[in-house]
Amino acid sequence: MNKQEFLARLRNGLSGMPRDDIEERIIFYSEMIDDRMEEGLSETEAVGSIGTVDDVVSQILTDMPLTRLVKENIKPERSMRAWEIVLLVLGFPVWLPLLIAAFAVVLAVYIVVWSVVISLWAVEVSFWAGALGGVISAFAVQGNVLNGIAMLSVGLCCAGLSIFLFFGCKAVTKGILQLTKRAALWFKSLFVGKEAA
Repeated sequence: MNKQEFLARLRNGLSGMPRDDIEERIIFYSEMIDDRMEEGLSETEAVGSIGTVDDVVSQILTDMPLTRLVKENIKPERSMRAWEIVLLVLGFPVWLPLLIAAFAVVLAVYIVVWSVVISLWAVEVSFWAGALGGVISAFAVQGNVLNGIAMLSVGLCCAGLSIFLFFGCKAVTKGILQLTKRAALWFKSLFVGKEAA
């Protein structure tokens, strides 16, 4: 893909963003391609070294504040008629509670998911505490060797379980973070690219 094709696809992918931001990004990537060509890369290699247009658009959307996207895209194309205003006012007791309830449900699901992650980490910490307590109490028991061996074995079992659980907790936390990032990116993409469709 050459420079012009890349910039045209980038402009198309960013449609729906504020125009000055689109122009700023186009100029930035145009200069980046030119700089890489000055370093000795061919035009195709310079464009390829930047990455795919989808990756670039995703990165730009990740960096763009949501409020700016909403402000740009939620502008009425025409003024509202009197009957539309009356319907909005009369429907207010119905649509506002529904909107609040939908927001509350989404927020509750998000909180529950993170509560599960926090609970897993709490179990991880308790296993580490059990391992430490088992090892310490094994050496603190005097006179009864069997109790000491039992405490040591419980401590070592807790240590082993905590090691396995650590990798699970880490994977779940990383997955939830990626899911949150994808959900935010999906929500932002609702505001970008409307003009191209």
